[in-house]
Amino acid sequence: MSANYDVAVVGGGILGLATARALQRQRPGLKLALLEKEHELAAHQTGHNSGVLHSGVYYTPGSLKAELCRRGKEQLEAFAAEHGIPYRKLGKLIVALDESELPRLADLEARATANGVPDLRVLEGPEIQEIEPEAIGARALHVPHTGVIDYLAVARALADEVRDADGEVLLGREVERAVPGSRGVALRTRDGEVHAAAVVACAGLQSDRFAHRSGIGADTKIVPFRGDYYTLTGASAELVRGLVYPVPDPRFPFLGVHFTRKVDDTVVAGPNAVLSLARESYRRLGFNPRDAVEAVSFPGVWRFALRYGRIAAAEVARDVWKRAFLADMRRYVPAVSGDDLTFGPSGIRAQAMTSGGAFVDDFVFAGGDRMLHVLNAPSPGATSSLAIGERIAAKALADLLDPHGSSPRSLRPVSSPSR
Repeated sequence: MSANYDVAVVGGGILGLATARALQRQRPGLKLALLEKEHELAAHQTGHNSGVLHSGVYYTPGSLKAELCRRGKEQLEAFAAEHGIPYRKLGKLIVALDESELPRLADLEARATANGVPDLRVLEGPEIQEIEPEAIGARALHVPHTGVIDYLAVARALADEVRDADGEVLLGREVERAVPGSRGVALRTRDGEVHAAAVVACAGLQSDRFAHRSGIGADTKIVPFRGDYYTLTGASAELVRGLVYPVPDPRFPFLGVHFTRKVDDTVVAGPNAVLSLARESYRRLGFNPRDAVEAVSFPGVWRFALRYGRIAAAEVARDVWKRAFLADMRRYVPAVSGDDLTFGPSGIRAQAMTSGGAFVDDFVFAGGDRMLHVLNAPSPGATSSLAIGERIAAKALADLLDPHGSSPRSLRPVSSPSR
């Protein structure tokens, strides 16, 4: 079975869907197909997302991440309103527990102000309880417009728009490799080839492998980190009104264990961050031989472990001992009861890492003949998805297709467009 398209998008997560929608909007009449290996959309990172709509607090002022987070949040809220997708602006507290964390909190306030995050307030000690009666701390930054949304519902609505614009969404079509030729790119699947003048790959947890199989060299590797949450039940579920976050440790790329009241009123606490031995298994003891061997044999993992050994050990302790996880929660909300905690849900983050053990905290593209591969789209990727999709689509149309949308052009390799 063979089919021909102007553009094929590989990957049915929120970023692939947003990119497909943007391609159709920027080039009406484009013959487009989106291929997803699973039999449902958004089965991995998007479907296991915590649902937070970030406001742009953490990112370097002037960076692409800061710009796209702000723009993407506004677009996503408008999209949700248009499609009847519920979202809630519950507000977030970033809490400094003691004086040692105050300089970092002040830095976050300065970043957020420079990024144009509106209506920020610094709360002293007792003022924290005006927002979150059960939370404690020395000082907090209140970010009132941070919200929550159902990203799976967003993904489904995006897919509907792609179909309504005569695009095809092909589920259960795993692309084994992309092979460029004189007239375009052949996407090889078990159900036959799909031909396109150009290909955009948003393959998430499999992005590095798919790029390698398609002849694209990259300096980074996807290292999967599993993040586990506990769901608060009973009286503990009433202790948090919105979102309560710690001041992040700048030495570590994750935000730390935090509380989130989700759009369905479920309250979760987490995640931790531990190396996963399976890229797409969400069980605590999930194991895939190939994934495990690749992870533990990658030099970057060992260099990272040596550099952040103490922090990594604390993450593992929280994963093994519920009591350690509970102790971290109680630093911010002391009344949480261990009897009210149910393990789960869990997610896996596709973290790009260099061989030197450094996390790549930026957008990374790699290009080849008639192909554009998105190798890293870090947090706030979901919040920014519509804005990122616009940028990817514009780049693909400019670099891969002629003005008539059919003739491929060569794409120069790109490492990072965010500065």
